[in-house]
Amino acid sequence: MKAALCKTLTGPDDIVIEDIAEPVAGPGEAVIRVKAAALNFLDTLAVRGKYQFKPPMPFSPASEFAGVIESVGAGVTNVKVGDRVFGSAGHGAAREKMAVKTENLIIIPAGVSDEVAAGVTVTYGTALHGLKDRGKLKKGENVVILGASGGAGLAAVELAKLMGGRVIACASTEEKLAVCKERGADGLINYSSGDLKDDIRKHTGGNGADIVYDCVGDKYAEPAIRALNWDGRFLVVGFAGGQIPKIPLNLLLLKNSSLVGVFWGAHAARDPEENRANLRQLIGWVAEGKLKPHIHKIFPLAQTADAIRELDRRASTGKVIIKP
Repeated sequence: MKAALCKTLTGPDDIVIEDIAEPVAGPGEAVIRVKAAALNFLDTLAVRGKYQFKPPMPFSPASEFAGVIESVGAGVTNVKVGDRVFGSAGHGAAREKMAVKTENLIIIPAGVSDEVAAGVTVTYGTALHGLKDRGKLKKGENVVILGASGGAGLAAVELAKLMGGRVIACASTEEKLAVCKERGADGLINYSSGDLKDDIRKHTGGNGADIVYDCVGDKYAEPAIRALNWDGRFLVVGFAGGQIPKIPLNLLLLKNSSLVGVFWGAHAARDPEENRANLRQLIGWVAEGKLKPHIHKIFPLAQTADAIRELDRRASTGKVIIKP
């Protein structure tokens, strides 16, 4: 079978497509024929050895997948051969088949495509965990999303809107903001111009943000914290801007506000039951048409390097998908 392999930590240019041995399902595992795999910003870091978790070499990029179960190992009772499933394995989905633990596999409802299901786990799972479990979003609250047009940000735009929030999307170009508006954003801020703190206040009637969902970090974090409302929650999701900001803690004291980490991967491992419930809720909303994940572009497996470069260039809005 064919797989996209990262053999050196030198970036996407050195990803190769090779034939490797087919996987065999061990105890508690299933072999899945991958129909679609989804990339995330973390893949741009992993192929350079800069992500916090470093897979053993060589490895395939892409943590998210959707596919069909071809075989199961000993002790598997929650899924069966022929089931369409989606999930995340941390890495390794950019290949034709993969063996994964079945405990976190979720059945894909009829009518939901493989391409859409492949991109639900990480970005939407993070957004629901962040907004519901960590941010305690209430209906009518102002939710400011930094990096709103990317895969993670756009998922938060859609979910915050679905959960009753008033969504203010922040991105770097008018074209990206137009995508956010299509997905339901109530307010739009181009943070490549103007003053982010003042713009947030203008869009919230002077009150400030009840929740900031920050996928970017860098120079945008502090002005967004300064624009929090009383009892506001600043959700730390990621650092796509490159720099991890240093925050003056007095800003939290003055607004009685909270700085809250959102580490979906560790949460999923520590509380798998709650994570499975969240993922079933998400795919149910997709099946009902309440969520409509945006796919930016679909690449064949042979163009995995090009797909990662698309994320490198910040050229994508929504999900980048690989089709083996």
